[in-house]
This record gives sequence, structure tokens and C-alpha cells, in this order.
Amino acid sequence: MRPNTITLADAQSLSRWRRPESLLILIAFAMPIAFATWSALLNNFVIEVAGFTGVEIGWLHTVREIPGFLAIGVILLILFIREQVLAVLALALLGAATAATGYFPTFSGILVLTLLSSIGFHYFETVNQSLQLQWIDKARAPQMLGWLTGAAAASSLLCYLVLVFLWVPLGLTYNIVYGVSGAFTAAVALFVWLAYPQFESPHPQNKNMVLRRRYWLYYVLQFMSGARRQIFVVFAGFMMVEKFGMKVHEMTALLLVNYVLLTVAGPVMGRALGKFGERKVMAFEYVGLTLVFLAYGGLYWFGWGIVVAGGLYILDQMFFALSFALKTYFQKIADPKDIAPTAAVAFTINHIAAVFLPAALGYMWAIAPDYVFGLGALMALIALALVLLIPRHPEPGYETIFGRRPAPDGAYRPQPAE
Repeated sequence: MRPNTITLADAQSLSRWRRPESLLILIAFAMPIAFATWSALLNNFVIEVAGFTGVEIGWLHTVREIPGFLAIGVILLILFIREQVLAVLALALLGAATAATGYFPTFSGILVLTLLSSIGFHYFETVNQSLQLQWIDKARAPQMLGWLTGAAAASSLLCYLVLVFLWVPLGLTYNIVYGVSGAFTAAVALFVWLAYPQFESPHPQNKNMVLRRRYWLYYVLQFMSGARRQIFVVFAGFMMVEKFGMKVHEMTALLLVNYVLLTVAGPVMGRALGKFGERKVMAFEYVGLTLVFLAYGGLYWFGWGIVVAGGLYILDQMFFALSFALKTYFQKIADPKDIAPTAAVAFTINHIAAVFLPAALGYMWAIAPDYVFGLGALMALIALALVLLIPRHPEPGYETIFGRRPAPDGAYRPQPAE
């Protein structure tokens, strides 16, 4: 059964639950059911069941990020598959691979299933970001992306509530939790395929690789964002288990607190982005991240305890949630036809560091964990300096403060320093 195709304008005559915005919210909710469960259990699973050390966890995350580096392959796939269809297929692959994870508790088994789930996750995220920017009007983008962030946080919150309150009382196992969460995500993918029509974007997308000089700042910020993310994703959670001995339900409780806050804060962040603009919001993000990474180092330098570590972990994730400001920055400066190919290119750039950084830092971690977080602080400072190059009101031709803003008569004039 193949869904029919309609334009975004005609989609407004559909029932509200079948409109593009509702589809985006549904898949934003469904994806973290598998991914958040996988992430919440990962450190305990690989340490308690598979006996991983920092070296193995570093290699695991390097393998996990390879599909992100190869996200540029989306450009080839959309020559033959509609973006919406590709998103559904990738979501189903993520769910299926997650469901099987608990049944292969070996280094090789975990690597293979991580690779499969990562292909699903990264290709879904690449296409999903493209669809968001194509389907959501620029004026509504900050608020709508805030709501999508809140929806994703709410589904993660649901997963963590189950793990915190039912893991011990019901005697849950890794097999059960991975199986149920992955099956749910795959089932949502099937429902989306059957229940929704194919939505035609207003601007046909370029089907070749797009690299434009005027997008250079966006590319560099994507690289820095990816490098910084690896420090948190790979080592912050690993530290909580290795250094402080946190159990599954304790680690999940920490994530639970974070997503309670993020569910509420997501829409607020969207409004703040609309009011203050991308430069101020991202500057706030990177100032905060610099301080958080320095404080992570303080856990080793000054012997701060688990309470401080937990607070820093929550702050780290809250600052990371502000990264959707980078999406709206690109939406404002981009040719609408460049969104899909540039989303693929940007995902690849975002994951360049991810291919080598986790494995390399795994060896550094074995010698001096505090150096890893010191490097994270340096990365955040570099990103802060780059963010200050974003204009208050970016647009095509005025992508950085060195560009030129259109005058009211349509001519261009140099923009005074801000």
C-alpha cells in the first residue's frame, strides 16, 4: 500500500493529526523511545555484561559515528527514494536493531548492532532535519523546533520513568527493555507509512552535493558541535558509572530529572531563540559548556562528589538542547533548494571528529580523564568565538558579520560592526 502525494497547502485541509506538523511531532516522539533506552542502558550494559573498559567504549562510539560521517550518502539515496520514505525506513531500522541489542552481549555483537542502529539513527536524523526546515515556515521555526525538542524529551522521560520505577520491582532485563522499546519505534514507523500521505515540499531539492562558500561558518560550527558532543556522549555518562559506580536505575534517574526539565524548557527555549536570535542563544550555550567542562575536570582535581557530578551532567544536556539554534541559523541563510543536500553534508561534517575522536580520547581517558574534559572546554571556547561572527539578523548575503545586508532599495551596503 503506497500513500498518496499531496502538497503542503492541501495538507492543511486534512485532519490535524494527519498534517505534516503532526507527523514531525510523532516521529520526534518515537525515535527517542529506542535511542534514549539504548543510551540509558549502554554504559551499564557494556560494563556489567560485556566487560568493556575505556578502550572498548571508545571503539564502540567510533563505530557508532561512522554512519554519521557517511550521512552524505543520503544525497545518493534521495535520487531514488523520497525523503519522507527514507525517514520511515531509517526509523524502522533503528527500532529493529535496538530490539536485538540485548541478545548479543559480546564486543563483536554489540559493534554490529550498534552499526545498524546507528545507520538508522543518523540517516533518520539527517532526513528529519531536512524535512523540518522544508515543512516549517521560517517565522514559526523557533517555536516549532522548541515543541519538537519538548516532544523528544517527553518520550525520553517516559522511558526513564519506566526504568527508574520498574527496573528493580519487575526484575527487568536488558533483553526485555531493549526488545520492547525497539519494537515500539519500529511499529510507529509502520504506522507512519500506512497512515500519512506523502507531502510535497514547496521547493524541489537539489539532488547533488552542495558546498557553498557562503555557508562556511555553518559548516565550521557543525564540526565544532560534533567534536564537543563526543566528549559528553562518550565520556560523561561513562564517568558516572566508572568513577561513581552508578547503577541502571540511578543513572536513569539522573536522565529522568534532565528530561523533566527539558520537556518544560524546550518550548521556552524556542521562544527565547525567537526573541534573542541565534547569536545570543548559541553564545550562552557555549559559555555554559565551557564552565561545565572545566567543572568536570574539577571532579578529578578537587575530588567533588556525585551530587556535583550529577548537577553538571544535567546542565550539560540542557545546554546541548540549545543546539537547534544552529538549524534556524541555516534556515535563514540558505537557498530553500539547498536544504536536503546541505543537511547531508552538514551531518557528515558534524561527524568528522566523531570517527577518530572517541577512540583517540579513549586512550587519553585511560591515562588522565581530566585532560579529556579540559579539551572539551577548549573546544567550547573556540566555538564561542565562531558564534560571535553570526549577525543579529542573518540572511542570504549576510551570513556573517563580514557580509553585506540588503538595503531597502534592494542594493547591498556594508553592515557596520555589531
